[in-house]
Amino acid sequence: MGGDISEPAARLALVTGGHRRLGAAIAAALAKAGYALAIHGSHDTRLDPELERILTETGAQWHGFVADFTDPDVATRLIPEIGATFGRAPDLLVNSAALFGQDRLENVTADDLSRHYAINCMAPVLLSQSFAAASARSGEDRCIVNILDQRLAHPHGDQLSYTLAKQALAGFTRIAARTLAPAIRVNAVAPGLTIATNDYDDGQMERMAGLMPLGRLPQPEQVAQAVLYLAGATAVTGQIIAVDGGAHMRSYDRDFMHL
Repeated sequence: MGGDISEPAARLALVTGGHRRLGAAIAAALAKAGYALAIHGSHDTRLDPELERILTETGAQWHGFVADFTDPDVATRLIPEIGATFGRAPDLLVNSAALFGQDRLENVTADDLSRHYAINCMAPVLLSQSFAAASARSGEDRCIVNILDQRLAHPHGDQLSYTLAKQALAGFTRIAARTLAPAIRVNAVAPGLTIATNDYDDGQMERMAGLMPLGRLPQPEQVAQAVLYLAGATAVTGQIIAVDGGAHMRSYDRDFMHL
């Protein structure tokens, strides 16, 4: 935990999966913009070193929260727990936590489908429900930003459970935008290939960049800036912004790691 959470900041954001990888880049951008942060991790909240540096430099108020979203009751309790810690409800919810897998139709199991749906769709829905029910300061703009995936425009057969759950979350984004207006805006960002995993060999990211219409891959900071834009875009709701080098305009036969 850092900063003095007894001193209210301008805005409070919950970033799920906000301690590492893309979630950490989003949390860092929000800290630079003056947000206080509730940073969620599924099993721990050990911070990405760059995020830790930025939180220290900015003096951002923050607190870590551990919640395993495979248990729906845990997701339901998270926002009340944040409210008790900070003394107020979040103004911004970023549903960034995600579970990935390598299943396809020929080997997917019921457990795969259930776990991916629980983390990639059910938890964001339950968090949005709690977010909407929580009291907020009068007159303040409140916003939800869901993190989707560029593959949804042209889905392929890889990572089937993940893709189906993210498709459901995309649908929920539009439903919630209508349901929660005018009190809460709901939008989404759909990143493309951004941060390499150990599945990628040397030079593969450079080769993948060449397959993008723009000839480049998005940087984590660019995805974070799209989230930051939507957080402040008070006339925007129900929108999905692709930050992917143009990948959503093309159909790829396999997941990028297999190309």
